[in-house]
This record gives sequence, structure tokens and C-alpha cells, in this order.
Amino acid sequence: MSSPREHSGSGGDRKVLDPAVCDPSAEPPAGWVRDDGGVARGLSADGRLRSGRLAGLSMNRAIWVLSWPVLVESMLNWLVGWTDTRLATELGAAQADAIGGAAYVQWFIGLTIMAIGVGSTALIARSVGRGARAAADAAASQSILLQVLIGSLVSVVILALIHPVAIMLNLAGEAREAFVAYLSIIAASVPLMGVVFGGTACVRGAGDSFRPLIIMLVVNVVNILASWALVGSDLTQLTREGDQTIRRVILENPFGIDLGVAGIALGTLLAHAVGAFLVLALLISGRSGVRLRRRRLRPHRITLWRLIRLSVPNYIETLGMWVGNFLVLLIVGQLGAGALGRHIVAVRAEAVSFMPGFAMGMAAATLVGQFLGAGSPAHARRAIARCALVGGALMGCFGLLFLLFPEQVVSLFSSQETHLEQTPTLMRICGAVQVPFGLMLVMRGGLRGAGDVRAVMAITWVTTYLVRLPAVYLLSGVDIPIGAGRVLEHPMDLGLGLVGVWLALCGELVVRFLIFGFRFVRGRWTQIRV
Repeated sequence: MSSPREHSGSGGDRKVLDPAVCDPSAEPPAGWVRDDGGVARGLSADGRLRSGRLAGLSMNRAIWVLSWPVLVESMLNWLVGWTDTRLATELGAAQADAIGGAAYVQWFIGLTIMAIGVGSTALIARSVGRGARAAADAAASQSILLQVLIGSLVSVVILALIHPVAIMLNLAGEAREAFVAYLSIIAASVPLMGVVFGGTACVRGAGDSFRPLIIMLVVNVVNILASWALVGSDLTQLTREGDQTIRRVILENPFGIDLGVAGIALGTLLAHAVGAFLVLALLISGRSGVRLRRRRLRPHRITLWRLIRLSVPNYIETLGMWVGNFLVLLIVGQLGAGALGRHIVAVRAEAVSFMPGFAMGMAAATLVGQFLGAGSPAHARRAIARCALVGGALMGCFGLLFLLFPEQVVSLFSSQETHLEQTPTLMRICGAVQVPFGLMLVMRGGLRGAGDVRAVMAITWVTTYLVRLPAVYLLSGVDIPIGAGRVLEHPMDLGLGLVGVWLALCGELVVRFLIFGFRFVRGRWTQIRV
């Protein structure tokens, strides 16, 4: 960098760099800041943000402020998924298979909502980073409008496709009936889900992770209590003593209502209605640094286009990932009755380990957006590195738990003997890849926060369709039905079954981590405009 030139101004005694004689891509030396034409215009002399709710915080403090509420919220969301799976296994293996298939449809719902949320977070974070409050308010209002419109469309699509999807998943009899009953109710809650999760994404972009945590705490408590009250089953635990399997009642259901899986879905619908009310109240008040304004709810072409431009690549990315995993689910369905239930129990159990990586990825997304908005790519890179270190270490601890105590972990999620016998092997497999998985989650979140959504989309598609699906097919050993009673016989059945599926899934995560790591190191994501 050229020799700095001092000049006075509104900063008083601060040493300010003249952009005319300085390298615009370099970090200023200690004690110096750039003026409005330079890179670090939104940072203080010691590298702290000047605007928004994170203003004045050190980077480590900002990471903590952003991540711990997301981590707790993720735990609460996981607890809801655990409750649904646990209650379904109490009803029977058929209901467990139904909830397992429905979980992937709910994932489709979630990816639609989160795609818009990623665009909202990135746009609002950049606006807050440069002190443009009006632009942040406009983005929040248009985001809620978009969530309601898209959520209504998704509801119609789900209702139209419930029966065909049940057939594709090879669900029959009691399992199919439970699948249809559950998703028919869930479809009605999609616009409400859009308001809840889309609104919290807006608030996080403004730097407030605490109030969304409180809202989600209420939502998840309502969900769990209402679902348990309406489902009608007790909570039991299956344990082994010698050669005997013993079932013990942990918590008896006192309510006397027996709605089965429909009760689980109704609890979810009620919880999202409560959450939508709380999120709208928070946004209208503006206490989180971004405000929902009625006049901003009219469609605004420029703001909508900016949201869509950021959201669509992320949606295509996650849709491609979902389709790939749904195809994996179809392969699992061909492994026979009960395989779907064993698979989803393992997925639910592994999901507890995602939480640190997800929380650190959300923190990285917000910090990257705000640091880039403030004009400091170096601070954005540093934020991703620090978040990745913490996320990888915490997920590594869960990996050790899965490797050393898989039977005990599985027993927390299912009371079915077949799950207790075969699922622990799957937990050992996923335990071995938790560290690279955690690093990948954080780097992906950081790149999304930078607006590098096209690269993230490309990486996900390449690894899903060129690595994950071929590997799952080769290692599963299943014959693929192609209609009219004909099947495509597997060329080399290794006899691995569901274990082969999980070996392929976890191997692909390592490949994806390596590619995301390469993208992060190259650094082109720091030049993305949103």
C-alpha cells in the first residue's frame, strides 16, 4: 500500500487514509481508517462496526451475540422434530414410516421459505452495514409479502401431490393414510411458516438474534405440548436387559385425546399461527432494528427484484439438494418395509449435531454481509474462519458421541426394536465426518451472506448429482422399478443396503467440504455485488 496521507475531518484526531493514494483492496494499518471512498468506511479504527445492533462489538463478541440464540433456537427446532418422530414411533412402525416420508416434504417447504430468508438476510445486512435503514425496512416488508405469496402457492402444490408422492415412497395401507392425514394439515400452515421463519431471517440480518429466539421458544413449546396433548400416546423407552427387550412408560399422556398423526400436525399448525402473530408484532414495533411498514407492503419492483435475484439461486441450490435427497429416499424405500423409519430416525438423531454448524453459519452470514457492507473483505474472511473453527470443534464433539455411544443415542429417538438393532451402525458412520461437515456448513453460510449464491448453487448441484446420487445407487444395491412390473437390476449388489446409503451420503459431505474450502480460499466471493 502507498504511504498513507493524514487529513482532518469529522473524525477529529483519527488518522484517515486518503483513497487517492492507497490500495483500495488492502486493509488499513492499525490505528487508521479509510474515508467514505475507501474500503473500511463502515468500521471504527479498531475494526468494529459503526452501525446496527452490532455496532461497537468486537468480532468475538459479535459472533457470540449472533450465534448463541441461533444455537438455542436450533435445539428447540430439533426438539420439535424429535417430538414428532418420537410420538410417531409410539403409534407404530407404519406411522414412523409416514412421518419419515413427510419430513422430506416439510424439508421442501422449509427450503422454499429459507431461500427467501437468505436473500432477506443478505440484503438487510448490507443495508444495515452501510447505515441505510430505509432500504432495510423496505427489504423486510417486501420479504414478508413474498413469503405469504410463495407460501400460499406451495400449499396448493402439496395438496395436489400428496397421493402421488405417497405412491412414489412405496407407502401403503396404514402408512399411506397417516402420510396423507399429516400433510393435509401441514399444507395449511405453510404461509404462517413463511411469516415466522422469513421474519426472523429479516431480524437476524439486522443483527438481532435474541428476540427471534424468544419467539421460537414460544412456538416450539406450543408445538410440543399441543402435539403431545392431541396425539393420545404415552412416551415410552425400549431397553435391553440380557436377551430381553423391555418397554417402560416414561411419561403418561393425561389428556385422553386420540387423533394420531393428525394431532401432531394440528399442534404444528397452532404453533405457527402463534409464531406469525409474534413475528409481525416484533417487525411492526421496529425494536430489532428493522421495521415492517404498511406502505412498504405494496409490491416494489426494484426491492422485489433484488430479493429474488439473491433468493432464486439459493432456492435452485436447495431444491436441487432436496430433489437429490428425495431420490435417495426413494432408493431407501426400495430396501423394504421399515427401512424408511430406520433412515429417518438416524437423520433425526444426526440433526442434533447440525446445530453448532448451523448457528455459526448464520452468524457468519450476518457478519460477512455487514463487514462487506462496511467495506472490509479482510474482516469478512476473518469472521468465516473464526466461526468455522468453533462450528467444526463443536460438531466434532457430537461425532465422538455418535462413535462411542450410538445405541444410547438411538434409544432417545425410537421405541421400536428394529430401530435399536440396526440404526446405531448408521450413527457411527455419520460420526466420522462431523468435523468436515461442520466446516462446510459455516463456509456455505458465509458465502451466502456475501451474496455468492450462484457459486454455492453450482457446488451443491455438482456434488449432489455427480457424487451423492451415483454413490448411493452403487452402494445401496437396490433394483430400480421402471414401470409395468419391470426393474433395472443392480449391476453389483454389495449387500450393504442402508449402510451403503449412509457411507455414500457421508462420503459426499467430505467432497463438498473440500470444494467449499477451495472457493473460500480463492476469495472471489468478497467481490460479489448485491
